[in-house]
Amino acid sequence: MQAIMKTKQEKGFEIKETKEPEVLHGTDVKFKIDVASICGTDHHMWVYDAWAQKRLPPAIPFIAGHEVGGTVVEIGPDVINIEVGDKISMECHEACGTCYQCRSDRMHICRNTKIFGVDKNGIFGEYAVIPELNAWKNDPDLDPALASLQDPLGNAVHTVLPKGLTADEGIAGKNVFIAGCGPIGLMSIPVVKMFGAAQVFASGGGRNMQRLEMAKQLGADMVLNAREEGDKIPRIVRDATDGNGVDVLLEMSGNVHALRQGLEALTYGGRVSLLGFFPGPIEFDINTLMVSKGASVYGIAGRRMFQTWQVMRGILKSNEFQKQLKKLITHRVQMTEWEKGMIEIDEKRAIKVVMDPFK
Repeated sequence: MQAIMKTKQEKGFEIKETKEPEVLHGTDVKFKIDVASICGTDHHMWVYDAWAQKRLPPAIPFIAGHEVGGTVVEIGPDVINIEVGDKISMECHEACGTCYQCRSDRMHICRNTKIFGVDKNGIFGEYAVIPELNAWKNDPDLDPALASLQDPLGNAVHTVLPKGLTADEGIAGKNVFIAGCGPIGLMSIPVVKMFGAAQVFASGGGRNMQRLEMAKQLGADMVLNAREEGDKIPRIVRDATDGNGVDVLLEMSGNVHALRQGLEALTYGGRVSLLGFFPGPIEFDINTLMVSKGASVYGIAGRRMFQTWQVMRGILKSNEFQKQLKKLITHRVQMTEWEKGMIEIDEKRAIKVVMDPFK
């Protein structure tokens, strides 16, 4: 079959002929790729930046990609809940199932995690094989393009609801500040609106006005240009919340200035979710901005397996939410034209790029 592969420890991918994967284990699920979307991780690997140089395994070549909507074509004899013909997406983190984290309801941070499309073959091909545990059965009527976005949408949902729909960590009636208008930050806007946020503030770097405009379209009550408002942002947010500040900070940017501004805008006793990856060690006044404020702080990794997926299943039943999510698909190409999509991302013209399958 054809596949988009990382073939060298340098910039680039290549389309190569490779062996079609086979069902080798009893719990294997083989599926045909209907739609794939490009993740920021894929872009990092294509660019071969500092993160990729440290993170990529020595076992190259491998098939890239992990955001997918597909159709099951074959199952192993021990598969229980998946049938041929089912429409599925994939949880890209393969957990060991036996470590301390896996056995204490924290499978999403399994210390032996392997990621499809990074540590092992991914889904930028014609077919893929994964364990049944990683196959998420979709509503058969769900648009495959939206099905492929569930991986990053899951990051957004997990950031919004790090402990699920518990009363103390809920969103209804609360003011929310989203720092960073990348794809996942933007996805979080309709999520918090759906869960009843009182006011939603979103900030972005301002070099990509398309994303700030998209934040408005997705329902943010106030969109702040970090390049223009800068350190005035906390005061602007406090003024808009009767001097209280926001109840919830979702840090999606990986930018220390955005983090500091968000913490300054956070009310006492507020909650912080940290999803953005910072380029290295950072420095800020943790005593004033976290400890003295009594802030609850959550580090966000992946999606809770599989509580987050259950929440996504519920919100994707909303036609209005689906319409909002579709707005983020700004470019669509064939897999044979993957490089066009990657360049659109690299030059910051795209938000999400969806790829239709090889023919």
